[in-house]
Amino acid sequence: MKIAIISPNRHHLQDMSKVLEAHSHTVVLFDGGKTRMRLVAEQEQPDLMLVDGMCCDPNELALVEYITTHHRKIAMILLCASQTPEFLINSMRAGVREVLPSPVSPLALESAVSRLAAKLVGQQGQTSGRVLAFMACKGGSGATFIATNLGYQLAAEGKSVLLIDLNLQFGEALSYVHDGRPGSTVADVAHDISRLDPSFLAASTVKIAPNFSILAAPEDPATAMEVKAEHVDAILNVAVAHYDFVLLDVEQTLTTLVIRALDRAHRIYPVLQATLPAIRNANKLMSVFKSLGYPASKLELIVNRFDKGGEISLADVRRSLADFTLLTIPDAYKEVNNSINRGTPLVDIARSNPVSKCIADLALSLSPRQEENASFFVRLFKKG
Repeated sequence: MKIAIISPNRHHLQDMSKVLEAHSHTVVLFDGGKTRMRLVAEQEQPDLMLVDGMCCDPNELALVEYITTHHRKIAMILLCASQTPEFLINSMRAGVREVLPSPVSPLALESAVSRLAAKLVGQQGQTSGRVLAFMACKGGSGATFIATNLGYQLAAEGKSVLLIDLNLQFGEALSYVHDGRPGSTVADVAHDISRLDPSFLAASTVKIAPNFSILAAPEDPATAMEVKAEHVDAILNVAVAHYDFVLLDVEQTLTTLVIRALDRAHRIYPVLQATLPAIRNANKLMSVFKSLGYPASKLELIVNRFDKGGEISLADVRRSLADFTLLTIPDAYKEVNNSINRGTPLVDIARSNPVSKCIADLALSLSPRQEENASFFVRLFKKG
């Protein structure tokens, strides 16, 4: 892949060049500022342009947007010494796929370039496992309950499932289906990322059922700061090769890490309740997802705790979120609350509950059962 790097810092240029050339990329270096982007794009026509020295001034993104609209085949990565959530989102809206810290670590640079290289050759960086992300549109929507119980149900159907709790500061996914404490967490895996392999990943999880494991969020919120987007990438690379489903319970804040995880998801399930604040948040979230280039087919909204007799009807929700698929899960507050307080999957204490049935239906839609009564010829070939 041909990569053009623009930076006012010669040391940054040389350091990035060494990392990328070691991976057989063709690298051209330009000592200077971001105003050189247009000239470099027109003269070099690189596959990827790395622009160092970006700050949080939104006016600078007009230069970036010119490149992404006039040279659509050029991928853009920005390197920014200080990042704000607003700058990150505005960068994605301008067509940027990655915003990395400056100076950038070799691991972060390698991971970002590898993802883009895979995309150029039509790969997705994933093998067999399907990645499903669950995200609350508003606190208390029930995203963690749905993710954990769906993971348990998929495992009961014979699928191997790993749930990764990416609500790093205050994640409690493990407690929804287990009453113990984790021996290792996402932060521990990130700290020893050089040891990461299938055995190390499996040993770092809590086994909930024979086919269902959870990689828990850090116990200490302070250690959550040590988990970087490139660590999540590395974990997912291993996970999708060894699990049928990888479920992500992600926090509401759209950080670089969260967006990186959502990029990897086959499907994203924003979870909301039929309340005006939740619907407004869902609309804002859908707007951001659209700016990130996510197709509507990647998104399925779940209206949780839905009450047919409530003030806001499903028709009202559909009018507000017309372009997206809506799934509903009924309200069963007492039984669900009992399940959460006991740390036991709902299906184990209330199998006939309507919520259990809805989650089982969702699992079945994701992993349809084989026909139990195969034809004579199918059985014959299986015996052969």
